[in-house]
Amino acid sequence: MTYALLDSGDGRKLERVGPYLLDRQAPAAIWKPRLPIGEWNRADAVHHRSDKGGGSWEFRTKLPEKWEAVWGGFTFIVKPTPFGHIGLFAEHAARWKSLAQSVSAATVRLGRPPDILNLFAYTGGATMAASRAGASVCHVDAAKGVVDWAREHAARNSLGERPIRWIVDDCSEYLAREARRGRRYDGILFDPPSFGRGSRGEVWKIEDGIHTLLDLCVGVLNPDPAYVLFTCHTPGFTPTVLGELLAERIAGFPGQKTSGEMLIPEKTGRSLPSGSFAEWAQTGD
Repeated sequence: MTYALLDSGDGRKLERVGPYLLDRQAPAAIWKPRLPIGEWNRADAVHHRSDKGGGSWEFRTKLPEKWEAVWGGFTFIVKPTPFGHIGLFAEHAARWKSLAQSVSAATVRLGRPPDILNLFAYTGGATMAASRAGASVCHVDAAKGVVDWAREHAARNSLGERPIRWIVDDCSEYLAREARRGRRYDGILFDPPSFGRGSRGEVWKIEDGIHTLLDLCVGVLNPDPAYVLFTCHTPGFTPTVLGELLAERIAGFPGQKTSGEMLIPEKTGRSLPSGSFAEWAQTGD
């Protein structure tokens, strides 16, 4: 069964995820819900956020440990986590389409499959989109559990034998090592978190680390790159902010830059903003 956003409002969203209804946080949904409260009360599970971080699920129906849902042309293995994530990020689907188009165009232009680096890659929606379009992909995330989850997704979508390197590592440290090794990529995707801690307790804050991260990313791009995608869910990192940050680094590359909100279409007819993106794609022949 497919994924669908049924309604949103009062800081929440009501989703059909496969056969189940989930009620989760949606900070941008400051409007009122359109569906009657009775529809919301049918949710099989409700996520409650904790003031101390993370949160917990209130299960009104006994749910399996994992199940499947289809979205954006891919089958996802859904697993409710304490933070409220389920392994499917619906707002990214439009970017998967533009990524696939850029991979196809780059394959023709370069005469070979492009090499794509996916950083903070989590459960691998973009990895699958790039791989299915023909790219060789390097998938990097610091959490082994979510890299294993992404590998499950690839296998479930008949991409398990595709050229995908699965790397468990700190993204900044991996970029620095790739630069020293002289490794270069035709495209880079990155979705940095607002806050995080490294394996040795080092603290990441996006407002402090984003410039270094962007410089590291540019340092491993080929001189004639095909695609760059910067996505973010941090408040204050608007499409304009992401676009300007990206423009500073790619000013010398021939191509087209776009930026905007990542949106999830809702069955009520509106769309739910769920982060920002800035995207650059090669336009040369």
